[in-house]
Amino acid sequence: MDNLLLLNLGGADLEHLEVARMYLFGPVKYLDFLMVLMAFDILTGIFKAIKNGNLWSRKSLFGYARKILIFGVIIVANIIDQILGLNGAITYATVIFYIANEVLSITENLAEIGVLVPKELAEKLKVMQPGENASLGSQLKEEMAGSKVDEELQKVKKKEGK
Repeated sequence: MDNLLLLNLGGADLEHLEVARMYLFGPVKYLDFLMVLMAFDILTGIFKAIKNGNLWSRKSLFGYARKILIFGVIIVANIIDQILGLNGAITYATVIFYIANEVLSITENLAEIGVLVPKELAEKLKVMQPGENASLGSQLKEEMAGSKVDEELQKVKKKEGK
């Protein structure tokens, strides 16, 4: 009786949520850890933006959208994994990749906030920051591109055009 009461707390049937979670994500052990890291990354990103004076709601909205898309990628990886019958190999690899990505992002945010991180690691995590004179359009374009590869390709194209 107590278990039934816990499953139907406040009119929400939590048993169906668990079934949906298992179907979408499979038995991924590290998914909860990834969600905790994402929340911590968001917090450190907000602190970094406040410290740098560039707290921009649209930029944070793109960041939140990326976090949601990560779950979409994990769902697709789980579906492919189930179709191929690989017993979670693709899903685990995908989640571990995103865990590593979140850890690097958190470390980068902490370094920019001023928290002490190992010198070698801080040097490797340096990120190109847009200049103070960068327009809103160029910042948005940079945020949408989000890749240094694109930046380097544009530089090469400009040099070839001269």
